[in-house]
Amino acid sequence: MKRLLALLATCATVLGLTAAIGPQAAAAAGCKVDYTVASQWTGGFQAAVKITNLGAPVTGWTLGFAMPDAGQKIAQGWNATWSQSGSSVTAVGVDWNRTLATGAAADVGFTGSFTGANPKPTAFTLNGVACTGATEEPPPVPADGTPVDINGPLHVCGVNLCNQYNRPVQLRGMSTHGIQWFSECYNAASLDALAKDWKSDLLRIAMYVQEDGYETDPAGFTSRVNNLVDMAEARGMYALIDFHTLTPGDPNFNLARAKTFFASVAARNADKKNVIYEIANEPNGVSWSAIKNYAEQVIPVIRAADPDAVVIVGTRGWSSLGVSDGSNESEVVNNPVNATNLMYAFHFYAASHKDNYRTTVSRAASQLPLFVTEFGTVSATGGGAMDSASTTAWLNLLDQLKISYANWTYSDAPESSAALRPGTCAGSDYSSSGVLTESGALLKNRISSPDSFPTS
Repeated sequence: MKRLLALLATCATVLGLTAAIGPQAAAAAGCKVDYTVASQWTGGFQAAVKITNLGAPVTGWTLGFAMPDAGQKIAQGWNATWSQSGSSVTAVGVDWNRTLATGAAADVGFTGSFTGANPKPTAFTLNGVACTGATEEPPPVPADGTPVDINGPLHVCGVNLCNQYNRPVQLRGMSTHGIQWFSECYNAASLDALAKDWKSDLLRIAMYVQEDGYETDPAGFTSRVNNLVDMAEARGMYALIDFHTLTPGDPNFNLARAKTFFASVAARNADKKNVIYEIANEPNGVSWSAIKNYAEQVIPVIRAADPDAVVIVGTRGWSSLGVSDGSNESEVVNNPVNATNLMYAFHFYAASHKDNYRTTVSRAASQLPLFVTEFGTVSATGGGAMDSASTTAWLNLLDQLKISYANWTYSDAPESSAALRPGTCAGSDYSSSGVLTESGALLKNRISSPDSFPTS
């Protein structure tokens, strides 16, 4: 209900205005609409509408249908621009969902009023083409299924991360700190707590390359990463393998190491459903073209062993889409990495990165598949006071855009970005209020709220 109210507050459009419809691609060759009355009260109701594109990809869409009873009126809608003239209703896609790949879907909805009966519409069109799919209610999500059980292997569809049902999903989870420093924080008890108490969908495994990391013991660190992948898999969480490069900022410095590492972990984990590859953590002091060149050499190494897994590429300016370097997402939009099943990393620290960064993400999310592989509730140094207001604004935006995220960090590091108080990892309690920092309490509350994983 909290998420619905936030959507209503931020996305609702007061109707009665004529929708401004921009240029559209060719009409969809097929579509399906699922119309569900989510709740109903005296004289009013709330409807959820799921539009699935069964034809060629479309950029720009308009859903049309007629209310079957003259007393049915739309009051407010979300995730589309809604209008009604007589019994005829139209919903026009907005920036973040206007592109629908084949098999992709958009979730929209509205509240309305009615007098007399409240029958469901049965005839829908998408860009003028009849949607002939059934309008049955979606099956319930298994109550006891883990994130991996429900969603299966992930892939990119349009600008979204999608599950085995070709539906957009949002993963919410935590990142380790450097496993060379905080290995005692990642054991059976801590991962049980993360999966069961925190209800995390995701464990990001931060394997530093320098700073006493991978370069000092490639075989040993590869084995430690694989072990954490297995532990996440056993608990139904996705594992994001992070090749954590920071200094030097040019990922090409570690190109040979990246090829060796990813060839090994991809071959070993190719049959798993839960693995995502992050090939460069925070490129900095380097051009986008150099990052792209690195990505286009590393990704084929992964694809040779694991052709279907999602790969995430870091972006310029410490994975800020270039904003921290005075640029923006246009350099990526105009010169994307030549690869499929690909997403782009965005990082933020809430006390340092505010409205101009959020504006960039809002704009970029309509054109690029984004994954917030790292963020903090504090300043970019990892310290200072938690900025609760900015953190909440960020998380609300990511929820609205269905952008997945991992918080820095699930550790007891002596810094305010850590979720656990110093000394926690020497014990067995990783969840109670007594061991959580202010940041940890906020994140556990957000992550443990129920997921919304669509299954049809």
